[in-house]
Amino acid sequence: MNARRVSVGVAAAVALLCAGAWAVAQKAEAPPVAGAPAPQVAEPATSDPVLERGRYLARAGDCVSCHTAPGKPAFGGGLPMKTPFGTIVSTNITPDPGAGIGAYTEAEFARALREGVAKDGHHLYPAMPYPSFARVNDEDMHALFTFFRNGVQPVAQKPPATDLPWPFSMRGLMVAWNWIYLDKGVYQPDAARSAEWNRGAYLVQGLGHCGDCHTPRSMLGGVKAASDGKGELFLSGAVIDGWYAQPLRHTGRPTMAQWPAQDIVQYLQTGRTSHTAAFGAMVDVVQNSTQHLSTQDLQAVATYLQSLGAQGSAQNAPSPASLVAAAPQHPTALALRNGTVEGNSGAMVYLNNCNACHRSDGTGADKTFPALAGNSVVNAKDPTSLIRLVLAGSAMPSTAQAPSPIAMPDFGWRLSDADVASVLSFARSSWGNQGDAVTAAQVAKVRDSMKPVATATTNAQQQK
Repeated sequence: MNARRVSVGVAAAVALLCAGAWAVAQKAEAPPVAGAPAPQVAEPATSDPVLERGRYLARAGDCVSCHTAPGKPAFGGGLPMKTPFGTIVSTNITPDPGAGIGAYTEAEFARALREGVAKDGHHLYPAMPYPSFARVNDEDMHALFTFFRNGVQPVAQKPPATDLPWPFSMRGLMVAWNWIYLDKGVYQPDAARSAEWNRGAYLVQGLGHCGDCHTPRSMLGGVKAASDGKGELFLSGAVIDGWYAQPLRHTGRPTMAQWPAQDIVQYLQTGRTSHTAAFGAMVDVVQNSTQHLSTQDLQAVATYLQSLGAQGSAQNAPSPASLVAAAPQHPTALALRNGTVEGNSGAMVYLNNCNACHRSDGTGADKTFPALAGNSVVNAKDPTSLIRLVLAGSAMPSTAQAPSPIAMPDFGWRLSDADVASVLSFARSSWGNQGDAVTAAQVAKVRDSMKPVATATTNAQQQK
């Protein structure tokens, strides 16, 4: 009987560990302010093409965002990442032999990135997205190793160790998680597709690890579809770290996949287009990663995303461009212009708080105020991000091509939950948008989730 109980207990521990220990790796205990300066990465001049390729690939993987604590040296680790089961602290991945990965051989480095196993044999938590990095080919893995060994400044300080409560501290249980969710083997090109499509798939599925945020997860914490070949849930959108990561494929609603390729490229280079802008975790992604990729690679990413879910009913979804074009003559725009909205509480809140920037036709201003008509965030099935934007505001990334981090102010201090719900319900049903109504209870839930909480990691840092 005791043995049976132990077996059941271990099985339960595996389920609980898997449910939470994938550990959203995008944000820290106290998230960096949107639009804040990117981590400073030392870039000494070098003529080594392999090292420079590794630098480029490290940017594609956005390694600096998770492995750099605010105000600390690049790649030195120490960034605390909240999970439902404790806080995971990112590691030092500089070439310091004691505190970092300077003692790793290339084979050990590759095993860590592809299998989630450290030099000493302990299992990493999949906050480090090794199930995605498993697709990286040998040539690129060698370039990454060369960069982290010879192109990064060593940092001697070792971050605080991750100390999850039992049973989540039992790293050996990750063996079961990996058996379910880790598909070993580098990316294999699809011979039926173009070289550009395959390049985009390689970047999105691999170093870009887009699915880790934009794909829903199972009860065990693994993504429900790790690639386009695994089903329609791949890149279909998911709530992560208090934001709704938008679908990147065709659905029955407006999404990025419907944008012209040049708009996708521009968005990833600058964090803004004529009608939309990056917010939340995407600010760091654009600022630290995608703005540094070549136009050719971003075009490949666009080609790949545009192909996902392009068949079937999704083809009939109205495009964002068509909704923007029709918005000036929409009945909503005419009513707002004529002031005939008395009795419509959402329209009144919109006129008093939103109309000056986003306009009566919901088209906003080119690369300054995002359009609400046809906006994928406004039309999203899950309104979490839209609610959070209104409550807390956000700022665009500052990039080489668009250095001004234009910001949307927060309205949480002046609008009640009922006000936010009414104005968002109004926007989601106006100018041809197809979003469902938002309730005050949904707003209250998001508002409550944004309240700061004390954690063991914060306390540990204060004691240092």
